[in-house]
Amino acid sequence: MDNLGFLYESLDLKIYILFLLRRLPGEIEEERLQSLCQLDGAVSYFDFAVCLQELSESGQVTVEDGFCRITERGDRNAAAVEDSLPYSVRHNAEAACEKEAERIRRRGSITARHSQRSDGLYVELGLNDGLSDILHLELLCADEQQAGAMEKRFRRAAEDLYQEIVRLLSGEN
Repeated sequence: MDNLGFLYESLDLKIYILFLLRRLPGEIEEERLQSLCQLDGAVSYFDFAVCLQELSESGQVTVEDGFCRITERGDRNAAAVEDSLPYSVRHNAEAACEKEAERIRRRGSITARHSQRSDGLYVELGLNDGLSDILHLELLCADEQQAGAMEKRFRRAAEDLYQEIVRLLSGEN
């Protein structure tokens, strides 16, 4: 590893990856985790990929379908050693994780998927406030392209679309 930032050794980077994952409320895309690891400019893609692979092989992180999640073993190990990271690295990582955690929580509150049934292709859209569903729709779609477009738009603007539906149904202008 190049000695450009605060993470000099692969062990430091592994601890840092576990540190980040411990602060997130769910799984994160591998690319987004890589971006968080590159905050101080010292981590290359290759270094990140090798360390993540080793963490996965040792059972501390799971990587499935492009998403990463810390395991119980990784959580225990990180808790024991994460204080070895420099304070400034931990502080900057915690700030970055707060933003990412909010994005992950939002993603978890939105349902957008489609399925083929005997009577047609349906898209299911939902918005949850953490306690219960506040919106749940199942719509018949013409084809996969329409279903995909509806899912994508709903994921981007679920709250706004919910407000628009409420406005339309309540007769407000």
